Amino acid sequence: MAAKKEQKPGTPSITNRKAWHEFTIEDSYEAGIVLTGTEVKSLRQGNASFGDAFAYMKSGEVWLKEFYIKPFEHASYNNHEPRRERKLLLKRDEIRKIDRAVSQKGVTLVPLKLYFTRGLAKVQLGLARGKKKYDKRASIAEKDEKRDRDRELKRVKMG
Repeated sequence: MAAKKEQKPGTPSITNRKAWHEFTIEDSYEAGIVLTGTEVKSLRQGNASFGDAFAYMKSGEVWLKEFYIKPFEHASYNNHEPRRERKLLLKRDEIRKIDRAVSQKGVTLVPLKLYFTRGLAKVQLGLARGKKKYDKRASIAEKDEKRDRDRELKRVKMG
């Protein structure tokens, strides 16, 4: 297994917190993303939002749709379109695995995180299954319980 890649302290990482609440993530993949120059500059400033973003398969390629990157303020007339479709770069065998998984009922491909590694923008994709309402309530209850336990431990250590 490769060592975890370090990220510079100043580079932003944008996470899709809504995806962790709405879906159960079964598997994840790291993909490169094809961007224009103004998109990269805007991402380095942290001006992006996942919102309703999703990934899908089209003719043997993986595409990211509805991912919002704010137009770069200091660009001239050739600024980028904020919600254009962006191609994701994956290895061929990863694309085959994703295609097999997505063809199953109830499995979708969701972007989880965008970050920079060695100067390149990467997107973490997750194979996800939608949660039912009772699953969401259970995960919220778990988080509350964990938070309460942590508070209690902190209080005991301090006192």
